[in-house]
Amino acid sequence: MSLEGKLVSEINIKCDGDVFHEIIMYKPHHMCNICPDKIQKVDIHEGELGTIDSVRLWKFTNDGKEMVAKEVIEEIDEEKKLVKKKMIEGDMLEYYKSFYLTIHVETKGENNLVTWILEYEKKNANVPDPHTFMELCLNITKDIESYHIK
Repeated sequence: MSLEGKLVSEINIKCDGDVFHEIIMYKPHHMCNICPDKIQKVDIHEGELGTIDSVRLWKFTNDGKEMVAKEVIEEIDEEKKLVKKKMIEGDMLEYYKSFYLTIHVETKGENNLVTWILEYEKKNANVPDPHTFMELCLNITKDIESYHIK
């Protein structure tokens, strides 16, 4: 049994894809107001928002548990509206040897597709796949969409 895994989810949003990407990249602290039940705090620890090698600390609620995660941005493609982050500290790494999160926004006229990709390596075979974390990501996407449609 392989301990490496990958989850991919796509979700269509009605709000502007550029606005969604801007929040993810440059205004993640706004998510504390958009979905305070899911994200309680976002702090930049190193670098500047929206730059490679910048480090952010997140306090969030996943599956009813308060958690923290420290991430570093490894890849940015502004043209594709893509960002790839690596977890470097926090609760997720209690279960996973490695954990990467990629967010990609495709905009085609009125259609905006957000793709979330979780790539991970479990510490052992008893660790579940991170389906609840993926659900959290999709619910955050819906909250951002609802906030910007109003």
